[in-house]
Amino acid sequence: MTIQNMQMPDHLWRPITQHSTLSGITPPRMVKGEGVWLTDDKGNRFIDSLAGLWTVNVGYGRKEIAAVAAEQMEQLAYLAPMMTSDPVVDFAEKLQTMLGFEAHVYFSVSGSEANETAIKMARQYHLQNGKQGENRFKIISRYRGYHGNTLGAMTATGQAERKMGYEPGAPGFVHVMPPYPYRRHEKLTVEEHGAEMLTLLEETIIHEGAQTVAAVLMEPMITGGGVLVPPDNYVKGVREICDRYGVLLIFDEVVSGFGRLGQMFGHRIWGTEADIFTFAKGLASGYMPIAATVAKKHIFDGFLGEPGEMKHFRQVNTFGGHTVACAVGLKNVQIIEDEDLPANGQRMGDYFRSRIREELGDHPLVGEVRGMGLLTGIEMVSDRSAKTPLSEDRLNVLTRTAIANGIILGRNSNTIPGRCNVLLIAPPLVVNEEETDRIVAAIKAGVEAC
Repeated sequence: MTIQNMQMPDHLWRPITQHSTLSGITPPRMVKGEGVWLTDDKGNRFIDSLAGLWTVNVGYGRKEIAAVAAEQMEQLAYLAPMMTSDPVVDFAEKLQTMLGFEAHVYFSVSGSEANETAIKMARQYHLQNGKQGENRFKIISRYRGYHGNTLGAMTATGQAERKMGYEPGAPGFVHVMPPYPYRRHEKLTVEEHGAEMLTLLEETIIHEGAQTVAAVLMEPMITGGGVLVPPDNYVKGVREICDRYGVLLIFDEVVSGFGRLGQMFGHRIWGTEADIFTFAKGLASGYMPIAATVAKKHIFDGFLGEPGEMKHFRQVNTFGGHTVACAVGLKNVQIIEDEDLPANGQRMGDYFRSRIREELGDHPLVGEVRGMGLLTGIEMVSDRSAKTPLSEDRLNVLTRTAIANGIILGRNSNTIPGRCNVLLIAPPLVVNEEETDRIVAAIKAGVEAC
């Protein structure tokens, strides 16, 4: 069939989709969500084992959140972000209290915007507060990390397939390798591998010129790039290196925040704090689009000055600090706290990894099962000794089989050429054992089918 003869099912341009595969078919439409379940227009039910995109932490169908949104829409649906309203201030205060240190919160709409904001804050902070002779503008991020699809965030992203066709990116970005224990040199222990990657980061700062480096931007644990659990010595080591060279540290907690890794915030697992944090996704569990960039007091204070000095942060987001989104976010984090969803995520994550290792741990196509909290990666290989990534065709058979068994699986699609072979499992934090067993059974069926 030629392109001219292709019949698209509708006029929607879907993300990360080759639309020629949709010619002549009618994709199902989802019409309802409840807990971990999605229902399509034909009545078929599926467990969403990726919580949308690691987003719906409190689960689908929360009527109490919908009620809060409706009430706020009736009372004050929108306000220019330079103005002040109760839900916006209250949510900022709540986040600062939850984090446990003095900070200020800048609201935006997406994780991409939150990271763009953090990058700009870091650069302007150094420009206004740096030492004479310094020009700190470079952002160091890591291969396989994902930080967004806007120009700066895309350039910081270390996934080649997300950037091909849109480059050149913004100037001033440098990438380093992250720890990847599964593919470390065979002579190194996990801790030695962590030390090796820390040395690589430090050498990069030295060779770039520390006086030109503004910040290191990183996820505490790489998620969409393949669920790369860092060695215990790595995250703290990054903080120490940043302090040594006067470099700011930005933690991208867009995925890891609000219970996904078994604690309210991912950085707490390693007992390490950044200078700037970014949040989205679980911030409102997808019930409204909202993101936040949280800057510690010393960063915020670096923007204070006289009105004519141009030291203030000169950015505005039309829908940043949206009244309804903030009201929804407040209710969302209340649910996460009241129901102790991080603890349930930890229990169910441990249970899932135990069950999948029991069923498939010795399977020749399963290279490694890894993860933290309710976020697991299963690296699929065609040769366990050589760690050869499983082919795209076989992975597609696996995921289609899972869908036929009622489970929607995630995968690190369009990340690293030839290395998109990691299954991603991160259901809503409300998942139970029976639903987890269904996910395990569907993955097993998919592995056996491919």
